[in-house]
Amino acid sequence: MPQLIRIGTRGSALAMRQTEIVSRLLASKGLRTETTIIRTEGDAETSVPLHQVGGQGIFVRALDDAILRGEIDVAVHSMKDIPALRPEGLATPAILARDPPTDYLAFDTPLDEISIIGTSSTRRRAQLLRHDPELEIRELRGNIDTRIRKLRDGEYDAIMLAEAGLVRMGMQINGIRLPVTQFVPAPNQGTIAIVCRDDTGLKDALAPLDHQETRMDTMIERAVMEEVGGGCFTPQGIFCRDRYLIAEILSLDGSRSERIERRVDDIDDARFTGRELRDAAADLIREAKTTLGLEKP
Repeated sequence: MPQLIRIGTRGSALAMRQTEIVSRLLASKGLRTETTIIRTEGDAETSVPLHQVGGQGIFVRALDDAILRGEIDVAVHSMKDIPALRPEGLATPAILARDPPTDYLAFDTPLDEISIIGTSSTRRRAQLLRHDPELEIRELRGNIDTRIRKLRDGEYDAIMLAEAGLVRMGMQINGIRLPVTQFVPAPNQGTIAIVCRDDTGLKDALAPLDHQETRMDTMIERAVMEEVGGGCFTPQGIFCRDRYLIAEILSLDGSRSERIERRVDDIDDARFTGRELRDAAADLIREAKTTLGLEKP
């Protein structure tokens, strides 16, 4: 059993709050922790779309490297930020019970007057345009406080956020929860994952924090995501609750989509479903990569 667990985190308010949650849970198990803030490329570059700087994985890479170099023992992540391909030598021994997986539309303008919405997500953009092709979707990066400030400064009529972040930060702002059937969340949205080096003592110390039902749902989502590919570049929503899966891939403008809804029995069944969705949506995936300059026509 380790005497002290060194936790690495990004410096944003939400990342720090998530680390506090994990530290408090570990303290309840009699474990001491210390926190180190690690700056990531994604935190440094907020002026361009995520797909131009490497996608969601840029928030994870620096922390992975710090674990592998032995500078920290553990990293706390929003699980949806963790890419499908993972370095050797790492493990994810604990996934916390899921917070709300839903997207939240925050606004001060009357709902029927909203025309400009901010988001940096290709998925959210496509789902919004599917809902209303007349909307203007503008790029929005930054932490929760920055995004809300930009909304209140009048740069947008509304912004889209993960509801889980608001819950963890104890924020209450005007808006509406969006239904998962129409706005299918990103895979693993609303979930905190604890990553550590592949060390038996560390894994055993962290394992009591693992929530088995959430692990199964999120592993099903990740299995589908891994088979589909495309990372955060292809608009894709993948959500599972109690093994009932909703998975979709959309065109960038939201005008076309492929979707599967079914109960899945296990991870192998999820992988089969992911391959089925990937094959059905091959043209949409290729088109998205080409349009975003990630693949030659």
